[in-house]
Amino acid sequence: MLIKRRGRILPMSPENQQTIDLVIPVFNEAGVVEQTYASICKVIDTLPYKFTIYYVDDGSQDSSVECLASLAEKDKRIVLLQLARNFGHQAALTAGLDTSTGDFVISMDADGQHPPEMIPQMIGLFEQGYDIIQAQRIEEGQGFSFKEITSLGFYALINRISGTRILPGAADFRGMSRQAVDALKAMPEYHRFLRGMISWMGYRSVILPYHETRRVAGKSKYSLSKMFRLAMDAIFSFSLMPLYIGLSAGGLFFGLAALEMIYVLSFWVTGRTSNLAPGWSSLMFVILIVSGIIMILLGFIGVYVGYIFQEVKRRPVYLLKKRHQ
Repeated sequence: MLIKRRGRILPMSPENQQTIDLVIPVFNEAGVVEQTYASICKVIDTLPYKFTIYYVDDGSQDSSVECLASLAEKDKRIVLLQLARNFGHQAALTAGLDTSTGDFVISMDADGQHPPEMIPQMIGLFEQGYDIIQAQRIEEGQGFSFKEITSLGFYALINRISGTRILPGAADFRGMSRQAVDALKAMPEYHRFLRGMISWMGYRSVILPYHETRRVAGKSKYSLSKMFRLAMDAIFSFSLMPLYIGLSAGGLFFGLAALEMIYVLSFWVTGRTSNLAPGWSSLMFVILIVSGIIMILLGFIGVYVGYIFQEVKRRPVYLLKKRHQ
């Protein structure tokens, strides 16, 4: 049997068999991982590749670890990485990517919304020479929810203020070559926004649209506060625009102050100083506006300094508690 590997036709053998890794973060998905695992197996069992499935438990508080450990006992392709606590989705993905060794690595969620049927297409595009295969969610004929509206607003903002293009609907369902994964591992920043970091790398990429399916069970673990923190990580990691906003506001009020000075001097030059009336209300208005801008700008600077402080401490992005294999 022949296989195609990075554009070359090679005979099938244990030495040249493609190795494909699946990286799947898990947080409180007991009762779900078994169903999504079965769906994945229906796809990968028919493919002529050597698969390894990295499940990363991100500090689950239910029986997810027990469910995954049971699956690992039955299937030697499964590697279970148990983190010391809940470090967040991006950190859990990072743990799986750091541990993976395959020629091609696919990251996907454990809730069943990322269809395993896309795996063969991703592998096919990888074999055509693409380093990053980014799945993009498309939604046709559906109403806009609050989450979707805020998501579209976030992508519009981040694409406007940063030099890195991030596609709306392109989350963490993607495939990456070994070269791309190794390049990502060389970026050990603490505040991680993987979709932005991967887009920034600039490797040859292709978009693979898909229709998101319903969750197998349960509800989304991405609360509004978690989405807000992820958005802040993206904005303050990929843009200096908040500082430029404060600088522009300062320049605007400096210009207004210059105009006010010229206006007042005109009364002195023309000898109409008696027409100058105390302007307590306007003075207070200017003071409040300027003070507010200063406080906002100091807040922006404080956030950047805080990010720098957390980076220079060089704490690990995650801590591994146990590895089941």
